[in-house]
Amino acid sequence: MIKKTLAVVFLSLLILGCKKEVKNEGQDDKDKNISVAFNTLLDNYYEDGLKLDPISATKLGDMRYNDRFPNTLSSAYKDSLKNYYTSYKAELARYDDAALSESKQMSKAVLDWECDINLESLGFRNYELFPIDQMWTINLFMGQLASGSGAQPFKTVEDYNNWLKRVDGYLVWMDSVEIKMREGIKEGYVLPKSLIVKIIPQLEAMTEPTLDKHLFYSPVKNFPGDFSEENKKQLTSAYAGMIKDKIIPAYNKLHDFMKSEYLPAGRASSGIADIPNGEAYYKHQIKKYTTTNMTADEIHQLGLDEVARISAEMEKVKEQIGFKGDLKSFFNDVRNNKELMPYTDAQQIIDNFYAIYERMKPQLEKLFDKKPKTAFEVRRTETFRENSASAEYNAGSLDGTRPGIFYVPIPDAKTYNVYSDESLFLHEAIPGHHYQISLTLENEELPQFRKTLWYSGYGEGWALYAESLGKELGLYANPYQYFGMLGAEMHRAVRLVVDTGLHSKGWTREQAIQFSMDNEAEPEAGIISEIERYMANPGQALSYKIGQLKILELREKANKELGDKFDIRQYHNQVLETGCVPLALLENKINNWIETKKQQ
Repeated sequence: MIKKTLAVVFLSLLILGCKKEVKNEGQDDKDKNISVAFNTLLDNYYEDGLKLDPISATKLGDMRYNDRFPNTLSSAYKDSLKNYYTSYKAELARYDDAALSESKQMSKAVLDWECDINLESLGFRNYELFPIDQMWTINLFMGQLASGSGAQPFKTVEDYNNWLKRVDGYLVWMDSVEIKMREGIKEGYVLPKSLIVKIIPQLEAMTEPTLDKHLFYSPVKNFPGDFSEENKKQLTSAYAGMIKDKIIPAYNKLHDFMKSEYLPAGRASSGIADIPNGEAYYKHQIKKYTTTNMTADEIHQLGLDEVARISAEMEKVKEQIGFKGDLKSFFNDVRNNKELMPYTDAQQIIDNFYAIYERMKPQLEKLFDKKPKTAFEVRRTETFRENSASAEYNAGSLDGTRPGIFYVPIPDAKTYNVYSDESLFLHEAIPGHHYQISLTLENEELPQFRKTLWYSGYGEGWALYAESLGKELGLYANPYQYFGMLGAEMHRAVRLVVDTGLHSKGWTREQAIQFSMDNEAEPEAGIISEIERYMANPGQALSYKIGQLKILELREKANKELGDKFDIRQYHNQVLETGCVPLALLENKINNWIETKKQQ
């Protein structure tokens, strides 16, 4: 009797276990199917995005669309963008967070935010009625590609022919530029006159009649050695015809329109609030670039507070150097100090940046245990745009074959001031943009779409945070270089004040220039270029300081709460491994990491 009862119990347990095992296997299969379907959704979003934006595909080293240049100003293109973001947002909503891993939940949140902010952008007409400006727009990047030294490859005959086809698409877009800007004149969407006068010479530079001097002729002067004479002859003829019959006439036409029709219609005001729906547009731009819900008033006050704090630190450096006079006089002394302008040749300036890297290399291990494989280079900004350009970083390719490039504008080597070069290198190169972007591109755990996203609050915030690491990396031993770091931070704090001043408080261009001159040591020409940059792209300048302060705040919180368990290298890994994300999502991630570390 006892044996029979035990046998029944055993059999019952066995059956129950089998049922449970079958149920678990079924659940596992379901979870796996959801995971595969979600990954497919993310992959499709990325692939469809490249088709809509083939220039970005080229930047990333994806060469499948190198012959394409869509007319992004057409109503059909705008409709395709709306459909793209709307349909993927709807698809995303089908996935319950509970069915997704932590990493996939982050991807879902990022993609949802991305769809929302882009759909919001499409609700404004600015992007189509301001198709070109003096700094940000695609015509300037096309010049970089045309030089043959940018992301567009010129290694095969097919590459050369792809560029000819892409230029044809670009010329259709250029025709639309004039149509849209003429429409903008009628509807009150016009650029400030001070920006228009900077665009006109940029256009004129592309009307150079001598083929050998024309930027678009550069690839012909650098044929690969394995090209046959027949190929060279055919391509030389094709490029000459493209420049003489298409490029020069198109640029001449746009140049004449800008000079004779658009400039007279240009507005005297500086801020975006003076265009239709301008206040709402600026609110959107703040959200887009800071990835926060901060108001213009909050940001303006934060900027004033930061200016006061950094000014006090600058006073200490001024005293250390022994300068007699007020801080404003010290700014002028730094601007005009010939000892801080030691170079006569652009290559000397480039070499100095490489020397900075060599000085900091031994200390990098203490702060970072992950370093990118992608190489980087320092290059001089191309002549045609360096008078209106700031220093910048262009990312390497996804496959790592093209290096990340730190571009430095050097209009005149003899007047180039080196006082901020250490902080500039930390920001644009290492461990700033080069580390952040390259590590993202190389991260195999991220879906492709997250490798290529850019949120300024995170990306520029990280780069400005990187400047604060100078002393830990063995830099800023020279008080002028430390002052340069403070100057760079002040520059970003001033941006909070002048950007909101221009676009929400009715400041003029001249008021913004004067505030900058009074509070930082940048040369006047550089300050003017910067203020005009903010006028062309409202809100972008806010992202640096907002992001930096958040990353510093999270570091301090982690250090305080973790104590001996805090490892700066692990913190940097946590920040960098996410790729670009809205700041609220980064904060959630770091808070979860802190709680997990506490329990270990």
